[in-house]
Amino acid sequence: MKVLGILGSPRVGGNSDLLLDQALAGAKDAGAEVEKIILCQKKISGCLNCEKCNESGICAIKDDMPEIHKKILEADAVIHSVPLYFWAMTSQMKAYLDRWCAFYDADWRLHKAYYPKMKGKRIGLITVCGDPNVSTADPIVHSFKTTADFTKLKWIGTVMASASSKGEIVKNDKAKKQAYQLGKKGATL
Repeated sequence: MKVLGILGSPRVGGNSDLLLDQALAGAKDAGAEVEKIILCQKKISGCLNCEKCNESGICAIKDDMPEIHKKILEADAVIHSVPLYFWAMTSQMKAYLDRWCAFYDADWRLHKAYYPKMKGKRIGLITVCGDPNVSTADPIVHSFKTTADFTKLKWIGTVMASASSKGEIVKNDKAKKQAYQLGKKGATL
C-alpha cells in the first residue's frame, strides 16, 4: 500500500504542510508506505495544450512532472494539500493538476495503459484558508472532486480548515485529527 502526499503550498512548514504530515502519519500508522512531494521544489510548467500526450500518454514537456506522473500511477492513494490563494488553488497546484491531461487520450478517456493503475485509486484533499468560513475554499474542492469523479477515482474526502499565521494550525485539534483520519482512510479502503 502506497500513499502519496502532494503539497501545493509554497510555504514549507506552513499550515497545509503540517496537515499533510498528519495525513501521512495516519497512512503510515495504518501500514502504508508514504511519500511527500513538495511542488514548489519541483520544476513544473503549465500545460501547453500541444496534444502530444493524446496519443502517447507521455507529456512532451521536459520537467519534473513525468516523474510525478509515475509516482501517481504507483500510489494506491493520493492526498493533496493546498492553501487558498485569491479564492483558488495555488499556481503550483494548478500547473500540477492541469498536467494530469497526459493520463487521457483525445476523447478524454484514460489511456489504456493507465486505466488499470488509475481505476479505483483513492484521492483526498486538504484545504486551508485564512477566512474563518472554510467554504471559501469550495472552488478547490470542486476542482479535485470533479477530477476524481471524471477519472473514476475513489473520493475519500476533504479536510477544510482555517488558519493564517504559519504554524497556527497546530492549535486546531479537530483539523489535525481529521487529516490523520483522511490518511488512515487512504491507506485502508
